Amino acid sequence: MPYTARLRKAVGLLRAALAEAGLERQSPEFARHGEHAAAEDAPLVLVACSGGRDSMALAAVARIVCASLGLRCGAVIVDHGMQDGSDRIAEAAASRCRTLGLAPVLVRPIAVRESGEGPEAAAREARYRELVAVAYESRAVALLLAHTMDDQAETMLIGLLRNRGTDALAGMPASFTRGGVAFLRPWLALARADTTGICADLDLEYWDDPTNGESVVGELPRDYPLRSRVRHDLLPAIARFAGGDMTRHLAESAELARRDKDYLDECADRVMARAVTFAGESAASPVIDGGMARIIDGATVLTIDARTLEAEHPAIRARVIAHALERAGIAAGAAQVDAIGRLVTDWHGQGAVRLPRGYSANRKKHVIRVCQDGAHANR
Repeated sequence: MPYTARLRKAVGLLRAALAEAGLERQSPEFARHGEHAAAEDAPLVLVACSGGRDSMALAAVARIVCASLGLRCGAVIVDHGMQDGSDRIAEAAASRCRTLGLAPVLVRPIAVRESGEGPEAAAREARYRELVAVAYESRAVALLLAHTMDDQAETMLIGLLRNRGTDALAGMPASFTRGGVAFLRPWLALARADTTGICADLDLEYWDDPTNGESVVGELPRDYPLRSRVRHDLLPAIARFAGGDMTRHLAESAELARRDKDYLDECADRVMARAVTFAGESAASPVIDGGMARIIDGATVLTIDARTLEAEHPAIRARVIAHALERAGIAAGAAQVDAIGRLVTDWHGQGAVRLPRGYSANRKKHVIRVCQDGAHANR
């Protein structure tokens, strides 16, 4: 079958992403023409497939690319159970993946429990937990996600609506690790129109999620997910205002912001290694308190050496604090991070900074301790 330009681009992007992850051709025979079976113990790549146009296109292209490299290629379909007939939709997606030749093809039903951040966030968190579990069980070396350039532009706008700063502009990373599992987004430079076209090129059937608003005429109802309203209302409005399609512009801007974010994160993590000690760390990295080396007590989750952190640039200082709290499992907001920053640079005996889940940060001499409320009284 002759490849269209969009199919060649999709193949090239996926090959590059796999190579970046260290997944290259398994043996010279796969460089020769013809179909060659992957070894039974060849690395397994899984496609996270919803049955929609993007993930069905990725499943088909991944099968082609993995076969040419000697990699095994399978799929996992997560059934969130949040819509009537979701089990039938999941099984239909699995059937299409099997027809394409993917193996194994796994359907995993999950229970989505509301966590207070909305159903979209709860579904995403439950989905990733299940994907990580499936990757471990099947010993997959990578999981492919079908996010496109359009998804990246939408994510950037959602970030700006919900957050602030460089991180809000950075969109989605092309790769990341969660629970020790490598996730790859090979198609952040490919438009949704291309995945739709690939489905036409390969005669693929797909399912359109009604909550994406594809069939709604006019402005979407307010009860539709934010991403759907950004896709169908906000992005078209920006395009009309700018006089042209802004999707590529926003997605490429997100990529540049992501580079800056990654560099700042690396710098911050190096400083964190010197300035922050977490509960359970060994005596090789003690907190110095009044000239005496001391290991963190059981009530304190982390300590910050204010003198070390005070010498850093404000951008790095804020990231160190935010990263430390995140690592301790404390979801602090920007105002709370700023308040701890003032304990570092403008300390004049002020009281503790209150944090979520009953934690607080309090400074004594040059050490800031983050611990459960009430624990500071004994320090």
